[in-house]
Amino acid sequence: MPTQQDGEDPRSRAHQWGTTGGIRRKFVWTSGVLAVFLTCSGTTLRGDAPTSGTAAAVDQAVAGLLSPDAAVRFQSATALMTAPAPRAAVPLAQAVLDPVDDVQMAAIAAELNIFLAEKLTPKKRIGLIIEPKNRGVSEAAFLRGAVGLGAQDVPLEVLSALRSAVADETPRVAIEALYAFGTLGADRVGADRTELLRAATGPLNTALGQPAPTMRLAAVRVAGRLFQKRPSDEQVDERLGDGLIAALNDADKTIKLAAMDALGAMRYTRALPALGELLAFYKKGDMAEGTLDAVARIAQPESAGLLAAQLLGSDPALKATAIEGLARLGQRSSLPAIQKAVENDRTERVQMAGTFAAVLLAEAPADLIAEGLIRARLHDQAFRYMVEIAPSRTSTFLRFAHDPDERMRVEIAEILGQAGDPAALSILERLTADTDAQVVAAAKRATARLNRLAQL
Repeated sequence: MPTQQDGEDPRSRAHQWGTTGGIRRKFVWTSGVLAVFLTCSGTTLRGDAPTSGTAAAVDQAVAGLLSPDAAVRFQSATALMTAPAPRAAVPLAQAVLDPVDDVQMAAIAAELNIFLAEKLTPKKRIGLIIEPKNRGVSEAAFLRGAVGLGAQDVPLEVLSALRSAVADETPRVAIEALYAFGTLGADRVGADRTELLRAATGPLNTALGQPAPTMRLAAVRVAGRLFQKRPSDEQVDERLGDGLIAALNDADKTIKLAAMDALGAMRYTRALPALGELLAFYKKGDMAEGTLDAVARIAQPESAGLLAAQLLGSDPALKATAIEGLARLGQRSSLPAIQKAVENDRTERVQMAGTFAAVLLAEAPADLIAEGLIRARLHDQAFRYMVEIAPSRTSTFLRFAHDPDERMRVEIAEILGQAGDPAALSILERLTADTDAQVVAAAKRATARLNRLAQL
């Protein structure tokens, strides 16, 4: 980034001109924010776009995506980012593969804005306003998780374009495309999902071997999101799964932890020996927690002894994770040891893990877990548990859908959508008539997802 010269006012100065993809860009600091004005063929690419979603404005923007002038293509993609229109999704897919980087970046952001429940804010517009050290918009959208997606179905043409752009020679474009692909592709079902996973294996495996840590991290995260195990999934291609095992030895600690999370999400059994060795090495701390969490999520009978041993330790985090793993194994014989561990550790995390085990192994009520949904420090743990509990138990969630706290009703709608049990549609139908707008929006998103699953 250009540096300030002595005597310059940092609030209003032009630093320098640079070039990217045939577009010249001028960096200007304004009130601590880096504004980027792009010019091409002598025309300033200011992103002055129609802000209304009228049919005429959309038609004009879609037509502009085919212009030979990069400035027009950029303005058109920006217009569709500012006023997203679902019918522009497929035309925008071509712009995702545009020869000009900034057109690609605007097109990727526009695709996200069409399908995200919470739209990207103007201050994060690619090529217009960029805050220093801010995450890319695709990464930020990815980190919101599945709850960030709206109800619109993502066309396969969009996913294909994003997957292709992962191979782009410009790293920032490739990374934005990869996170966008992971964000929009994770909700596919049936044959579409099978084909998407097959097609994604090669690009993800290639990205895992890239020298840039940011690309490797993106690849690991996206692999974990896309290949999170579902009952109908094929076995994970060993090239990809073993590539994630190799990432356990990455020099970057963040990538190691992400690889543990991905292997757990995939339930990749070939990783168990390596994970067992790492747990013996680390013994405690966040690396040990990440390793044990992967083992607990893979949940194979051969890991029962390793998990049970952690019940005797003094670390609440490891103890809670071990309880989760034993609960997932479904062996009622482990319940006495779990109960004893819970009695000897009164920390909230262990207590909630004990309740989770009681629900899965002894059909106990989930009320105590549901209460954690509206307690900030317990929310994430409670949400994960409720998503796991919901399938085949959705009828018991009806009372939570009647909770007087609208926060609880929103959470229940999101959970039922993620749990993927079409039997929950009757509960969601009630929530779509709720008096709270956020509850209605969450219920509609969940209903759209479950309806797709019900069609299989």
